[in-house]
Amino acid sequence: MSNKTENTISANVTNFFRSLFGDEEIQSKFSFDREPRGTKGRLEKLPLLDLESRDDFLTGFRFWGTKMAVPAAARRFNKILLDNGLDTKSINTELEDVFPLIENDPILGIAARYRTGVHDVMHRNFDVEFKSNADIYLDEMEGFDNIGPGKLELNPNLKIPDYASYEIHTQPGGYVGNPFAGHIYHYSTNNFYQGLRVSNYQDELHTKLANQVPAPEDGLVNRVLDQGCGIGQLAVALKERFSEAEVWGIDVGAPMIRYGHMRAVELDVAVNFSQRLVEDSQFEDNSFDIVTSYILHHELPEDISKKVVGEVNRILRPGGVFFPIDFQTGAYKGAESAWARYMQFKDHRWNEEVWRQEYGKFNFPQAMREAGFKVIEKGPPAWRSKYNLLAVKV
Repeated sequence: MSNKTENTISANVTNFFRSLFGDEEIQSKFSFDREPRGTKGRLEKLPLLDLESRDDFLTGFRFWGTKMAVPAAARRFNKILLDNGLDTKSINTELEDVFPLIENDPILGIAARYRTGVHDVMHRNFDVEFKSNADIYLDEMEGFDNIGPGKLELNPNLKIPDYASYEIHTQPGGYVGNPFAGHIYHYSTNNFYQGLRVSNYQDELHTKLANQVPAPEDGLVNRVLDQGCGIGQLAVALKERFSEAEVWGIDVGAPMIRYGHMRAVELDVAVNFSQRLVEDSQFEDNSFDIVTSYILHHELPEDISKKVVGEVNRILRPGGVFFPIDFQTGAYKGAESAWARYMQFKDHRWNEEVWRQEYGKFNFPQAMREAGFKVIEKGPPAWRSKYNLLAVKV
């Protein structure tokens, strides 16, 4: 029996029992939609119980690592520095002086290996599942591509910049080179957030973030843009908050926005997704009331981030709000200690965060001012930060 036939039979059986017993799961209204194990609220369950079980184990392992291994490693790191006469809190402590002291330490080694191990196994599990059943999942996305609410604009002629072409977060194929990048990203980030005990299975985090985005002082919100929207979780949450507004999500990764569009249609939320460059969006001057983003800028080289800030100033209308949410836009400032810079280095070296260290030196408020914004460094909170950078177009 082929995988496609087996999947179709499984879906039919699942839908039969759901129609009989009417559980909490949402019945799909699209014949091309594939939900072999149904949904739980917004979250489509993984297609195999075996895959879900392995993911559950890795989520628990990640939680152990973030709550036990990493704090133990931080204590060990600081003790080694102090024992060798190095200042743990000085920004002048060079990591090159630290590496020879820690390279053979077992506690630091375990903490470093757990994270790469979780990523490697997790990504492989998801990649194998979706690629092994590629015809099913590609047919599903194609079925959703041209229906609404909301529209999907793909740009096959878009030249993908070098800065976006790497395998970010070690995800196979990155965000542009794997047709199932959106699928893998969604389930991988569920693992990441839950491992931190930040539940996002129902987009709770993105709903919170959308509610923290400030409206312009005059209260007019007709058009909203989410830059680097990925799979559109924040864009969807913004549309749910500003229900009368036209909401756009743009991203360089076609597989990401294809998945995001599919998901938005299933949720019956009218978000427009378009494959565009954030630094050259092609939108009209003065055409948005709010521009925001989530964890975008630390994935960009500094020169591109500055271009993005300038582009935002161009497309925002006077009085419009720019509210990027990222590291260093809130309370966390990055390179304030040797441990923080070591963690940035690890992210850069082992997690394919190519621009992470460069971003750690990026002066975001200055870039906003140079672009012509009025900058409020202690703006409204975002996520766990007491404050977040806020810029208003004058």
